[in-house]
Amino acid sequence: MNATEARDMTPDELKDRLLQLRKEQFNLRFQQASGQLEKTARISEVRKDIARIKTILGEKTRAN
Repeated sequence: MNATEARDMTPDELKDRLLQLRKEQFNLRFQQASGQLEKTARISEVRKDIARIKTILGEKTRAN
């Protein structure tokens, strides 16, 4: 997900996506701890997506 796609979403959609990403991050950490994680770069991608969404949510709240 890039910033343009995220800015087009409503705040409720962003919150839902944030929840999905946090669940995915949780699962990735478990996979990493048990040695089952194959795509290690996915962890940083998810972290960046979470930060991007939180930033855009903040922008939207300050704009209102």
